[in-house]
Amino acid sequence: MKQKQMAILMTMTISIFLCMLDTTVMNIALPAIQTGLHTDLDTLQWALNVYTIVFAAFTIPLGRIADQFGRNKIYFAGLILFLLGSLTSASSSTVAILIIGRALQSIGAAIVFPASMTIGINSVQLNKRNTAVLILGITQGLAAAFGPTIGGLLTQFCGWRGIFYINVPLVLLAAIMCVALLPMKNENIVKAKLDISGMCLVILLLFSLTLALVKASAWGWTSGKILSLFAGFVIALILFIWRESMASDPMIRLHLFKYRHFTGAVVMTVLSGILFVGVMVLMPSFFTKIQGHTELEAALMITPASIMVFLLSPVSGLLLKKMGARQLIALGIVLLGLGYVGLSVMNPRIYWQFAISCILIGTGYGIIIGPITVLSAGDFTGELLTASQSVTGVFRQIGTVLAVAIFVSALSTNLATAKAQVWSAARNEVKKLSVIQTRQKHIMMTNKSLANRTKAAEFLWKWLINKKIHGDILKISLEYAARNWYDTSKNGVRSVINF
Repeated sequence: MKQKQMAILMTMTISIFLCMLDTTVMNIALPAIQTGLHTDLDTLQWALNVYTIVFAAFTIPLGRIADQFGRNKIYFAGLILFLLGSLTSASSSTVAILIIGRALQSIGAAIVFPASMTIGINSVQLNKRNTAVLILGITQGLAAAFGPTIGGLLTQFCGWRGIFYINVPLVLLAAIMCVALLPMKNENIVKAKLDISGMCLVILLLFSLTLALVKASAWGWTSGKILSLFAGFVIALILFIWRESMASDPMIRLHLFKYRHFTGAVVMTVLSGILFVGVMVLMPSFFTKIQGHTELEAALMITPASIMVFLLSPVSGLLLKKMGARQLIALGIVLLGLGYVGLSVMNPRIYWQFAISCILIGTGYGIIIGPITVLSAGDFTGELLTASQSVTGVFRQIGTVLAVAIFVSALSTNLATAKAQVWSAARNEVKKLSVIQTRQKHIMMTNKSLANRTKAAEFLWKWLINKKIHGDILKISLEYAARNWYDTSKNGVRSVINF
């Protein structure tokens, strides 16, 4: 590649890294943000979901706008929006402002991501295109993989606001390089209509599905609200497919799915995203809030997965030429599956058991991301190439949305169950004590300081320890809750799990 081509490609990798980094960088900082903004996990996870939902829904329409008005100019505007969103998020004083900042970020990312892919791929000669696609695809995987680790380091040393302020110098660098390297005048433009109906249906179906998954345990899987949300999702999906098949300029070109390599790449993008992001969302919160580790320790504990992605992603490019994409993807899925088997039987208090599962998951994902990107691009050129990369980006965000919704809601539900069980068990143990009723009330109102712990609190804690229960997040949560169930507040005693 020529020097200018390489510089343009590197500029696009910075932009893609930023867009994908912000899909996972918040994960490990959730407990710190929750404490800082005085909110609960169910509310806070919408700061994650709004990014991925808006990113997924607006990627293709905004990519069309870039084609109409010039990719380079719109790409630059996207960088500025992303910068404003980062500054708003970093300075937020309430969770509502944080969600607004994340929405601005996601609109900027929805502009920058498809433009970066197209500009980067078109900046090199045709015979170097697979190399460019591989570099851009690996960048996406590395950003998602190292997001929690970077988030942990920044949260530990700079506070949770640092995960947003870190974007500022990188955006400015990308903007300066954009102005220096890319022509802003006389760009080639493509006339295309915006599929507003399709965009609205995507937002509706993703919002309905996400809210249903998040609230299903709280509202009940068979409740009217949840069934209505699932029905809304199905109806929106059917209407979307019908609309896209009839539209002259659809949001998603359904005929892309006639190509088996593209369909396979999309399915694997969603599946691998759920499996990898799920672990990177769940385990940092588990380590910090249930096992009591710091954000830095939690970041280091999940780093083996990130390291394996870093090491295996470039290697997968070399293996791709020898083994073929399908064989590599199959191997990656097997390794991801083995990693989850390990998580299901491990004792989470023995770190090396988790580390082995983490390595398997990181290896599987690292092997997959390169071949998936190459398969999705295939032999497409021109507008089909842009469409294929935009659609793949949409489904990557769908995988992230599903991972956050499924795993965070599951953890929240388990902790809520633990909280209720601990409070009930504590009250029963207090009643068994041979003391008068007024003394029982005093015990239930006890201070949380170690010196004033009562027999009931100590008994409950030791009782759970002696059970020697392993491998179940709910039961380990009980142990954590047993040490923290009592706390004094203005309204009396409340069972506390700081989630």
